[in-house]
Amino acid sequence: EGGMVEITATYPAGIIGTTLENLKAAADGEKEEWGELYPEFAKIAEEEGFKDVAAAFRLIAVAEKAHEERYRKLYNNLQAGKIFESNGKIVWKCRNCGYLHEAEKAPQMCPACLHPQAFFEIRETNY
Repeated sequence: EGGMVEITATYPAGIIGTTLENLKAAADGEKEEWGELYPEFAKIAEEEGFKDVAAAFRLIAVAEKAHEERYRKLYNNLQAGKIFESNGKIVWKCRNCGYLHEAEKAPQMCPACLHPQAFFEIRETNY
C-alpha cells in the first residue's frame, strides 16, 4: 500500500493530416483504447485487488467504443459529402447567431449573420 507508482506509456503525436485522415486515426485510437488498453488495465487492476478500479476501466471502455462509433460515422458522412444534408427536413442551427433553417440541407451561408455553412449543426433537442 502506498509508495511510488511507475507508469510507462507511449502516445502518438506530431502527425497532422486531413480531416478524413485525422478522423480515421482518432477512430482507430479509440478502438485500441476500448478493445485492448482499458480491458488490460482492468485485468491488471483486478489481479492486484482493485475491483472498483477494474470496474471503472471497463465502464470507460464503453465510452471509448461510443467515441469510435461517432468518429467513424463522421468519417463516413464527410467522405460521402453528407455533413450538411439529411434524408428529410430537419432544423439546422447557426452556431454563431442561432438562426434556425428548416430544410434537407444547411444553407451555404447564414442569411442572418453571413457566417459560412460550416457554422451550421443539427438543432439540439436534448433539453
